[in-house]
Amino acid sequence: MVKKKNVAFNVAMGAAFLMAMSAVGPGFLTQTAAFTGQLGADFGFAILICILVDVGVQLNIWRIICVSGKKAQTLANELVPGLGYLLTALIVMGGLTFNIGNIGGVGLGFNVLFGISPENGALIGGAIALVIFLVRNALLVMDRTVQLLAVVKVLLIIFIVAISSPPVGQAALHTFVPSHIDFYSIVTIVGGTVGGYISFSGGHRLLEGGLRGKESIRYINGGALTGIGVASIIRILLFLAALAVIAEGYKLNPLNPAASIFQSAAGDFGYKFFGLILLAAGMTSTLGSTFTSVSFLDYSKFDGGDNFYHKLRPYLIAFFIVFSTAIFYFIGSPAKVLVIVGAINGLILPIALAILLVAVTKKNIMGYMYKHPLWLTIFGWVIVVFMAYAGVQSVIKGFSSIF
Repeated sequence: MVKKKNVAFNVAMGAAFLMAMSAVGPGFLTQTAAFTGQLGADFGFAILICILVDVGVQLNIWRIICVSGKKAQTLANELVPGLGYLLTALIVMGGLTFNIGNIGGVGLGFNVLFGISPENGALIGGAIALVIFLVRNALLVMDRTVQLLAVVKVLLIIFIVAISSPPVGQAALHTFVPSHIDFYSIVTIVGGTVGGYISFSGGHRLLEGGLRGKESIRYINGGALTGIGVASIIRILLFLAALAVIAEGYKLNPLNPAASIFQSAAGDFGYKFFGLILLAAGMTSTLGSTFTSVSFLDYSKFDGGDNFYHKLRPYLIAFFIVFSTAIFYFIGSPAKVLVIVGAINGLILPIALAILLVAVTKKNIMGYMYKHPLWLTIFGWVIVVFMAYAGVQSVIKGFSSIF
């Protein structure tokens, strides 16, 4: 019994860190630095809203997926035949495209640390990701890698905050009583945190680790809240580090605002720290994007037997990583594609969450012994409406910036 509990706890923590580190990738570093530079302490309000939305999204999705014992695409197909395939297409398209940026983040990290070209750094990062996924006990190796890189990321940001002396009182005041509310910053940071594949990374990891059913709710909630906590700590620390640099009178470089934070706080030494954080962020997001996107191609039943998906899985993972790496190496990050997919990505969350909130009311899908908490259902639908409106605005803005 003790061993079984330890296994469940380890799986929950693996899912927690996978979700958290997927949410704070290279894009998040840039967005947080840029918006703090523009809004100052008022950006704390956007982070607060982001954390609240994160709680509502992750607790709903993790509980519905794991209690049912079915992945999101299977639930969608049972609700409306064919709907799961549409959801899979959206997730995989978004994950594959953003993985180009993730692997590019790894390449840029190697460039800052060792001076090698970003393209060659991306090749090294892609090779490392392949090794992690294709070794024996790949999920366990992935969990430990993500957890180690999370610790590295947190410690480095804590060091920068410690030597920067941020205006904590001002940050706290404006977080709860902002002088200006910027809707676009809220939409962007929320979309980058729980949009697309990120919302499902933890729940699907729990299922693949064997956690399902009402008896696992304790670990489901614990894992979700831990992941939200870890991601929130990193968000807040990076915000404080950026605010400290701005308070000292430094101007962030608009071409690379995140690097400016570390370089302004600790000189060339800080810049190397940024390279290591960028490498860690890119690698963890690459692992999270690959795992989650490929998991959406799984329509098998969890009966413990071999099936076509599990035989094909290593090749799917290899294709996902090799394709992303090759695109970055030969083309770079295709800006227009990233903008379009990023805009569409904002619509994935409200669509997927709405599907799951409807599915959880169906006894033939969830079983007759589970009743979803009313407060979570209401919270979930509020987020669906908010993110649907925000997503439409993002699509309009994304397409208008291109055409």
